[in-house]
Amino acid sequence: MLKNPPSGVLASFRPSTYPRGYASVLHSLRPCWMVFLNILLFGVVSESVYSPACAEERLLTPGNVLVFDTPNDGGESLTVNWAPSPLDSADARYQVLLGDAGATDAASLKVIAEFPAQTRLVKDLKGPWWTRTAEPNWHQFVIRNGKGVELKDGTAYTVAVAMVQGQGQEEGQARAVGPLLQATPQPNWFNWNVLNNLVLTLGFGAVVFYSIAQAKRREIFLRRIPGLDAVDEAIGRSTELGKPILYLTGAHDMHDPSTIAAAVILGRVAKKAAAYETELLVPHRDPITMAVCQEITKQAYLEAGKPDLFKEDSNFFITSDQFSYTAAVDGIMLRKKPAANFFMGSYFAEALLLTETGASTGAIQIAGTDSDHQLPFFVTTCDYTLIGEELYAASAYLSREPVQLGTLRGQDIGKVVILSVIAVGIVLATLGVATQAAWPQYVLDLFKDVK
Repeated sequence: MLKNPPSGVLASFRPSTYPRGYASVLHSLRPCWMVFLNILLFGVVSESVYSPACAEERLLTPGNVLVFDTPNDGGESLTVNWAPSPLDSADARYQVLLGDAGATDAASLKVIAEFPAQTRLVKDLKGPWWTRTAEPNWHQFVIRNGKGVELKDGTAYTVAVAMVQGQGQEEGQARAVGPLLQATPQPNWFNWNVLNNLVLTLGFGAVVFYSIAQAKRREIFLRRIPGLDAVDEAIGRSTELGKPILYLTGAHDMHDPSTIAAAVILGRVAKKAAAYETELLVPHRDPITMAVCQEITKQAYLEAGKPDLFKEDSNFFITSDQFSYTAAVDGIMLRKKPAANFFMGSYFAEALLLTETGASTGAIQIAGTDSDHQLPFFVTTCDYTLIGEELYAASAYLSREPVQLGTLRGQDIGKVVILSVIAVGIVLATLGVATQAAWPQYVLDLFKDVK
């Protein structure tokens, strides 16, 4: 096979040898018919006779191009949609061009993105179906700031889409540019992508308020936790031995929910200690937590009918340093030898140091924490452990406050709903993959979290 034909063969085919009426037509078609004749005579395409003009005739300009401000965002971005082309294949690519509002031709626009023609489809995007701006098989590209692109809110820009073939202009790249359109990025007030999250949040809030209303009207059953049964036992043992009760509220301040739960449980323990006239020791790491616990303890003694037994120094501040506090509490355990130790709230590396010392003194130890990284140490060294949310359930059970009971009940209902949605979602996702159906995705989008 000859790669390049003899020049004399192609030279004999000239438009001037034909009548005048056909000369101009043949001359305009010369690049294409020379390639065809080269294939017919020699079986190969000569690189010397390839021309971009022939490739451009095989390209189609992108149709139905739409350029608009990206919805549901904070601004500084534009969205481009265009219809699929019959020529979309692995060989073809799309280019997105951007320029100032005064641009009048494609040459003045800058290529900001280039990708294969079979990619960037609407159906492949993460957004839910109710915010789609085009059909699932249409193309979509979002122009955002970065990599040489800087969009400003309120400024108009010119955008175009082109279909290209070839690797570069110097290698005969062909390009068919669509219409030049203008759009202005603007921030939006509402993100409709997360409308489902708003509906689910409002629904969960309605369930919680309904549960609180039910807790105010009737008694709500809560499963008894073994660690709570041991509270009275631990306080009774301290009373029998004539030894104090040591109560810790954790490492965090009153902003942490676990510390609030620990303070609520402290009120129950303090009330029992006041009824049995047992000494109570509550060392603290945070002054604010100490002040709150002082008021809770004082109120507990008042409710028990023995306000004269309350001591201001039963709640005392040691230090905010982690291990200095731990060393001081360990010293109290070794000197006072309390018969019952309560570790409620959030803890870190000091957990094992505290509970090991308490176990060596022979005290009954009851722990409750939501710090999952410290749970193994509490389970190993303590007699009873409230795991995770049992700490919050304990505070609700002991206080019997309708707000806490209703909130706990609403959370349980929410967990059931979430587990049910996960199970149904697994089934629907499996059906969607197995049957290649689109309807399961419409249901799954209702529970999707899209930023």
